[in-house]
Amino acid sequence: MTDPVISAVETVLDNGKFGTRTVKFETGLLARQAAGSVTAYLDDDTMLLSATTAGKHPKDHFDFFPLTIDVEERMYAAGKIPGSFFRSEGRPGEDAILTCRLIDRPLRPTFKKGLRNEVQVVITVLALNPDAPYDVLAINAASLSTQLSGLPFSGPVGGVRVALIEGQWVAFPTHSQLEDAVFDMVVAGRVTSTGDVAIMMVEAEATEQTFAKVQSGVQAPTEEVVAGGLDAAKPFIKQLCEAQAELAAAAAKPVQDFPVFLEFEDDVFAAVESAAKADLAAAMKIADKTERNDRTDELKDSVLEKLAGQFEGREKEIGAAFRALNKQLVRESILRDKVRIDGRGLADIRPLHAEVGVIPRVHGSALFERGETQILGVTTLDMLKMEQQLDTLSPEKSRRYMHKYVFPPFSTGETGRVGSPKRREVGHGALARRALLPVLPDREEFPYAIRQLSEAMGSNGSTSMGSVCASTLSLLQAGVPLKASVAGIAMGLVSGEIDGKTEYVALTDILGSEDAFGDMDFKVAGTREFVTALQLDTKLDGIPADVLAAALTQARDARHTILDVMAEAIDAPEEMSPTAPRIITIKIPVDKIGEVIGPKGKVINQIQDDTGASISIEDDGTIYIGATNGEAADAARSAINGIANPTMPEVGERYLGTVVKTTNFGAFVSLLPGKDGLLHISKLRPLAGGKRVEAVEDVLSVGQKIQVEIGEIDDRGKLSLVPVVEEAEGSTEAAESADSE
Repeated sequence: MTDPVISAVETVLDNGKFGTRTVKFETGLLARQAAGSVTAYLDDDTMLLSATTAGKHPKDHFDFFPLTIDVEERMYAAGKIPGSFFRSEGRPGEDAILTCRLIDRPLRPTFKKGLRNEVQVVITVLALNPDAPYDVLAINAASLSTQLSGLPFSGPVGGVRVALIEGQWVAFPTHSQLEDAVFDMVVAGRVTSTGDVAIMMVEAEATEQTFAKVQSGVQAPTEEVVAGGLDAAKPFIKQLCEAQAELAAAAAKPVQDFPVFLEFEDDVFAAVESAAKADLAAAMKIADKTERNDRTDELKDSVLEKLAGQFEGREKEIGAAFRALNKQLVRESILRDKVRIDGRGLADIRPLHAEVGVIPRVHGSALFERGETQILGVTTLDMLKMEQQLDTLSPEKSRRYMHKYVFPPFSTGETGRVGSPKRREVGHGALARRALLPVLPDREEFPYAIRQLSEAMGSNGSTSMGSVCASTLSLLQAGVPLKASVAGIAMGLVSGEIDGKTEYVALTDILGSEDAFGDMDFKVAGTREFVTALQLDTKLDGIPADVLAAALTQARDARHTILDVMAEAIDAPEEMSPTAPRIITIKIPVDKIGEVIGPKGKVINQIQDDTGASISIEDDGTIYIGATNGEAADAARSAINGIANPTMPEVGERYLGTVVKTTNFGAFVSLLPGKDGLLHISKLRPLAGGKRVEAVEDVLSVGQKIQVEIGEIDDRGKLSLVPVVEEAEGSTEAAESADSE
């Protein structure tokens, strides 16, 4: 066996005062039977393997490109054994799914149009510095392994994470550095023939520290700042693309000749255009989605019937040509006439509606509508011990705010599979979660686990941004003290040549069809002051900076309009629902934690049994008490304070105690957890009608509740008790006089 031929290249990204990050690509050692494979390193201690393979036979019955991206997180990469029952890696977690989406979005449009061979890219995390995010390195690795594979791919695609830290955009920041960031952004793109970098994908968010930092005077991540971050990412992307190209030049296989299946030929398009253009143009002016779709379907069926004989066996081409004509007409109307499908102006938002309290008994609920998009948001609060526990390669081990998104098929008037969330649903839930994280109260201010569910009740354009709005409303109705309200809007962009000049037209609040037929869609969420989340995908080779900045400003105007409508429904946290748990926080000395817990948990379990409250204790002495009502929570707090923050009892204080033990000389009564007193047998006459008591058990039994008063405290702090009998006034004196007879 001959020694493998290994080729490698590395590039150093300079972050100035924040140091350098070294990215290295290597091929020839691992996965040599794959069409293309590469190992990618970040600073030598993070290592990924990306392998690209292609099916030998085209799936010509598909009307889409069958590309699959898979990310395999190996727990050994971080020196961990999986925490599952079987101690093995299970289905991909949320981090892996989101990384798959980050890779797919810029890679998919880079393959040759019409390719139908199945292509699979598998990224395996082999080693990971726990302080280093691996997702952006994976974009570069997937791009390079695909270039090496001999597939018709117009890469390379470069990806970089840049974070705004102390006024500087830092490339490939560590998790530790992100704790000081105001904004965190993943940008992917490729180098065009002019040498410029075309932005293809953006995934960005403010951080949990952003709100506090902005209040302290740090520059807020406004639309202008975000646009500047995109420009700052371009040199890093170019550097990564050049490194990939250098290795590909040395090690890539020749591009193979794969069959291409065009959607339609020119003769079919010409026939469809002649038969349907006028009627289809009229149909595109119908404002209602259902009526417009019904009329479009009628025209499509008519064209298929009319042209079937002329193009026998090419019915799929007729359908594809009809869709292409539809796209052409929509784009021409927008570019030339500035008229949209439903007749709106370019910056007009569809009718808005917001209301809260739409579901009984739940802790918080809201309904948000924008045109035919309708989102139901539901908030559930619980003890912090119910926060999500994570077993991933990420340093994040638990998640207090959980946001899930559900997209049932009836939301588009269709049938389909109902069950576990698809990758798109996971992505939409994650986007809404990131949009709201910067405005959530911290654990100390609001010690609850929060689960937010976004239910898509109707869909026609950006349910993810509708989810942000519905969630804000629902959280406020549940009593969550948000730092600010957050709204989101989906924007679109259509470009083309009109009268010899390239026109760019930004669209506010895009419909589903405008998303499909446009050149770019970007979703922007934020408060009135700054952007909290941004997601952008584009099919263009580049967007002029002034066009993008203008589109972001247009989005800000729309966001403010939506926030105004939301404020009419609810503009501040409401009182918490009676069905929500009541959680109070107390602090005890760390050295008292053992006393509160007691031997084998005896004391804390007794408090929980007596009061009905649920108690969790943090290592720093913070105790969270949760109960379904305030009385139970207060009773548990008093019991804990009686142990850990005690005040000396005084003679004359009365307690409702519990008999915990009987002896031949009296009964021991628990006043507070860990604080007992003796009720001597000689003091029991008032409980026996003034008669002498021969045995304590004749009048008292273990577990019995009894009202007592502290009669005496000796030098050692031991308590002597007397019973309180309501019928006998001056119970202490009555007991003492009876004893002296």
